[in-house]
Amino acid sequence: MKIDASRQRSSTGPRPSSTTRKAAASGWIGSALEYYDWFIYAQAAALVFPGVFFPAGNPTVALIASLGTYAVGYVARPIGAFVLGQWGDKHGRKNVLVLAMLMMGASTFAVALLPTYGQVGLLAPVLLVAVRLIQGFAVAGELSGASAMIVEHAPFGRRGFYASFALQGTQAGQIIAAAVFLPLSAVLSNEAFKSWGWRIPFLLSALVVFAGYMIRRRVEETPIFTEEKAHQEIPKMPIVRVLRESGLDVVRAVCMTLVNVVGVTVAVFGAAYATQPGYGVGMSTTVYLWIPVLANVVALALIPLFGDLSDRFGRRPLMIFGSLSSGVLAYAYLYAVSQNNVVLTIVLSIIMWGTLYQVWNATFASFFQELFPARTRVTGFAISQNIGLVITAFLPSIFTAIAPPGSANVPLIIGSICFGICVIGAVAAWSARETYRIPLNQLGTANATPVAREEYRQLRSGAR
Repeated sequence: MKIDASRQRSSTGPRPSSTTRKAAASGWIGSALEYYDWFIYAQAAALVFPGVFFPAGNPTVALIASLGTYAVGYVARPIGAFVLGQWGDKHGRKNVLVLAMLMMGASTFAVALLPTYGQVGLLAPVLLVAVRLIQGFAVAGELSGASAMIVEHAPFGRRGFYASFALQGTQAGQIIAAAVFLPLSAVLSNEAFKSWGWRIPFLLSALVVFAGYMIRRRVEETPIFTEEKAHQEIPKMPIVRVLRESGLDVVRAVCMTLVNVVGVTVAVFGAAYATQPGYGVGMSTTVYLWIPVLANVVALALIPLFGDLSDRFGRRPLMIFGSLSSGVLAYAYLYAVSQNNVVLTIVLSIIMWGTLYQVWNATFASFFQELFPARTRVTGFAISQNIGLVITAFLPSIFTAIAPPGSANVPLIIGSICFGICVIGAVAAWSARETYRIPLNQLGTANATPVAREEYRQLRSGAR
C-alpha cells in the first residue's frame, strides 16, 4: 500500500497536546465508568448471587452456577466484538464508544431490578443471564474503541504512555466498584446486604451513563480514520479483511489475552476461595474486598510508568516479563489465602496483581492496536481480546470444578494452571513483531519499516 507524503508526515509529526490529552481523558473516564459496571457484577457473582439467584441446597452448585453467569457475559463478547468492532472501523471510534456506554449502563441498571430465586424461582437466573448477555455484548466495544481513539490521537513515541490511561481507567473502575461495596458490606448487616444492599451499586449505573455520555460526545474523531474515510479505504467487512490480512496476529493476541487469568485468580476465584464457607478459609468478605482496592491503588500509580517504559524499550519485553513474573506468584498468593494470612495475602496481591501484572496490562492495549492497520484496527483488537476473555472467563468455574470446596492442595493445582496459561501468553508475545518504532500509518502492514533508534529518540523527546 502506497502512502502519500502528507500522510507519512502526519504519522510521525506532533499532534496538538490538548487533543491527545482530551482523548486520553475520555478513554480513562469512559473505561473507569464502564468497568465499574463490569466489576460490580464480578464481585456480586462471587459474594452475593449464589444465595440470591440460585437454590440454597448445594453451595458448591450455587457457586459454580453464579460464577458461570459471570462467564456468560464473556460468551456474548465475541458477538459484541464482531458487531461493535466492525461498527468502529466503518463508522468511527467515537460513534462506537457512545453506543457501547449507553448499552452497558442500561443493562447494569436492570440487574438492580431483578427478582430473586425466592420470589420467582428459575425465572430469576434466566433473567440474570439475559441481562448479562447484553452487558457482555456492550462492553466488547469499550477498550478496543477507547484505546484506538487514544493511540490514533497520540504523538509518535508516546503511544504506549497515552494508551495506558485507558487501562488505568479499568483499574479505577475496579477500585470504585469495591469502594462502593465496602461501606455497604461494613455498615449493613449480612442479611440486609444480601437482601437489598447489593442492589445499590447497580442502581448507581444511571449516573455512570449520564457522566460518560457527556464526556464522550465532546471528543473528536481520530485524524487517521477521517483520512481513511476520505480516501474511501473503509472496508465493507472489516472482520473478513482482518482475518485474511492479520489472522496470525489475531491468534497471537488471543493467546496474550489469556494472561488476564492473573486478575481472575485474584479477584474472582480468589474471592470465592477466601470467603465461601465450603473452602473453610473463613476470610472476612469485607477484608477481602480491600485486597483489589489496595492492589489497584498501586496499579493506578504504576500503569503510566510502565506505558512509558514500553515506549522506551518496546512492547514485547514488558509483555513477556509481566506475564511470567505475575503468573508464577499465583502459587504464593493462593497459599497465603489458604492460611487466612491477611497481611501476606495483601502484600502478595500488591506485588502480583498491583505491580507485576500491570507491566503486561499497561502495555497490551498499545501493542494490540499496533498489530493491526487502521482500516481493521478496532475489529482486530475487539475480536482477539474478547475471544481470549471468553476462555479466561470460564476459568473461575473450571477452577471451582477442579478444586471444589473441601479439596486439598488448591494453591498448587490452581497456581499451576494459572502459571501455565501465562507461559502461553509470554510465548505469543515473543513470537510477535516489535511495533513501538513503526509510524502510525504503517502499523499492521507487511512493508512496515521501524524508524531508526536515534531518530525515534529525537521524535519522542519532542512529543508530549
